[in-house]
Amino acid sequence: MASEFQRRKVIGVFHAMDVDGDGRLTEADFQALAQRWKAVAGPVDPERLASVMTGWWPVLRSAAGPDGGDGVTLDDVLLVVENLNGMADAVSGTADAMFEAIDLNGDGLISRSEYGALIETWNGTPTATDEVFPRLDLDGDGHLTRDEFRTHWTEFWAGDDPGAPGTYVFGALVR
Repeated sequence: MASEFQRRKVIGVFHAMDVDGDGRLTEADFQALAQRWKAVAGPVDPERLASVMTGWWPVLRSAAGPDGGDGVTLDDVLLVVENLNGMADAVSGTADAMFEAIDLNGDGLISRSEYGALIETWNGTPTATDEVFPRLDLDGDGHLTRDEFRTHWTEFWAGDDPGAPGTYVFGALVR
C-alpha cells in the first residue's frame, strides 16, 4: 500500500499527465505527453523519447487489471510505483531519456533554465522553480549532471524519504 507521502508525490505528476482531467490516464494522455516532450526536446532522438514515454503505458495499464477499461487511476499508478524498486533499469532508462530531452543545449548538464523547461513541459504550464532547483543542485554549481538527475529521478519514483532531494524533481509537492 502506498504511503500518504508517495501519494502526495505522485498526485501532481498524475494530474499533469491527465490531459483531459477526467481522473484517468489513457493511452491518448501518454501520446499527448510524448508530443509535448518531442516539441521541446534537446538533442535526444524524438522517436526514442516518445518510445520511452509511451513504453510506460502497458506497465500502468496492466496494473488496472481487466476491469480497468481503457484507463488507469491514481491508485493503479501507485501500485506500479510501489514496485519500482524492482525495475531499476526501467527507471534509470527513463531518467536518462528525460535528461537528454531537457539538456537543450547538449552540454551534458541541466541548467536552472533547462530544469524550468522540464517542469513546464510536465505540467503543461509555466511553474516557478527558483525555490526547488537549489534543493536538487546539491553542490551549488548551477547545474545537474546526468548522475545527479538519475539519482533524484529514482528518489522520486522509487523512494519514500520525504527528506530526499529527489522528492522535488517535479517541483513543489501538491498539498
